[in-house]
Amino acid sequence: MSKIQEQVTTGFIERFGAPPGLIVRAPGRVNLIGEHTDYNDGFVLPMAINRAVYIAARARQDRQVSLHALDMARTIIFDLDEIVYADAGWGEYVQGMAFILQRAGQTLRGWEGVVAGDVPIGAGLSSSAALELATARTFSAVSALSWNGVEMAKLAQRAENQWVGVNCGIMDQMISAVGEAGHALLIDCRSLDTKSVPLPPATSVVVLDTATRRGLVDSAYNERRQQCETAAKFFGVPALRDVTIEEFEARASELDSLTRRRARHVITENHRTVEAAMVMQQGDAIKLGQLMAGSHISMRDDFEIANKELNLMVEIAQSQPGCYGARLTGAGFGGCAVALVQVGDAQSFAHTVAHQYENKTGLSPQVYICKATDGANLVIDQ
Repeated sequence: MSKIQEQVTTGFIERFGAPPGLIVRAPGRVNLIGEHTDYNDGFVLPMAINRAVYIAARARQDRQVSLHALDMARTIIFDLDEIVYADAGWGEYVQGMAFILQRAGQTLRGWEGVVAGDVPIGAGLSSSAALELATARTFSAVSALSWNGVEMAKLAQRAENQWVGVNCGIMDQMISAVGEAGHALLIDCRSLDTKSVPLPPATSVVVLDTATRRGLVDSAYNERRQQCETAAKFFGVPALRDVTIEEFEARASELDSLTRRRARHVITENHRTVEAAMVMQQGDAIKLGQLMAGSHISMRDDFEIANKELNLMVEIAQSQPGCYGARLTGAGFGGCAVALVQVGDAQSFAHTVAHQYENKTGLSPQVYICKATDGANLVIDQ
């Protein structure tokens, strides 16, 4: 039993005086490669990680949902027949999931529970998607809904887009819903087709949290989306996913400098991501590391989403023995980098990188050696 599972179990018993009827878990994720490609109908290659959100719950006889967050020491209570947006922070992910499930025609029962997690908030590891999918899994269990991971991921994305108001792509919800232990998942963000690809043998994925946070970057994110749409319109295609590297190079000089760089990142990143899945199937850690390093350069120079701390973290990581490659991961402007490291070097790598980074920045980073895990699941059903 994980530490977080123990916490929600104990928390539930203390709050409700009996063991929970069920416990669900939904993981966070790290994206190995494929950044800002999702909203361009492209390819991403995330893996679900062994950091997750857990909910201990039991069904109620009425239509009320009551959920206490141990991490926040706060409870949200709402009625399924009268869900009202209240700008309640984390609670809106829960309410939004209920609202969208019902709008999709699902008949829901009320429940009460306790939630906790160890996915860092705001680090780019998708704590919000993990909460959405844990909520969806709980509603599915107490309401006897059939579980379809892909369909639930779509509904969770809709909850984040339409209820919470974050215009995210589908990647985070998909990998939290349908992740596979020991594997990353190549996701075609247009068709939602997925392909399971194994991590190279004897490698560890290490997440490096810079201790910087993205802050107010919605405008920068939306600006880049607009720039990508402008480039797609120039090429006469629905999305940049439809432009080959050869087509881009043939007409790149006709674009203004900024649009050209934005488009070049997305088009080459799609190519790198598909190639990364192929070399992973061949067990080629060296080539995967090179593709990750190339991805970071593209994000740093063409898409301009790396801050100085991310660049420094990647530089330190790539200078260590046993590191195949590193790159920023997530939306950028802060948050985390990800590195592929020889499994025998992972512990010393984590210690050395954290020490060198802290010495150079004065910031205390968090470093997580991660395993690829399964997606959202029912841990205990009594």
